[in-house]
Amino acid sequence: MIFTKRLRDGVRSGRITCSVRIWTRPHVRVGHRYRMDGGAIEVLSVQPIQLADVTPALARESGFLGVVDLLKVAKHGRGENVYLVRFRYVGPTRSTPSRKRKAPSRDRGRAPKAASKAQPR
Repeated sequence: MIFTKRLRDGVRSGRITCSVRIWTRPHVRVGHRYRMDGGAIEVLSVQPIQLADVTPALARESGFLGVVDLLKVAKHGRGENVYLVRFRYVGPTRSTPSRKRKAPSRDRGRAPKAASKAQPR
C-alpha cells in the first residue's frame, strides 16, 4: 500500500491505523507486510464497506480533514468497491521485507559447456 506523503508521518507515528481504499478488488492481504519508508505496515483486516459508511470521523481517523478530502485521494482508477484496511506500522526489523535479490545463477562454479560441432563424414 502506498500512502500520500502528507500521511506517512502519521502512519509511522501510529496515529493513523486505517485507510479507506476504492479498488476493483483487494490489493492487500491480512497478515502480510508491505514496505513503507524505513519499515512496513502489517495488515490487520480488510473489510468491504459501503461509501455511505465513510463518515467524517472515519476520514479523520484515516488522516484526512473530511470525507471529500479522503475521496479525492481514494477515488482514482476504475475501482468501485470500497474497503476499510486496518494496519499497524512495524519499524525496521529483520523481518521487514526487503528488495528481492537476484537469485544466484545455477551454473556458478561449473565449467562452461564446450560447444559440440558435428564432424562431417
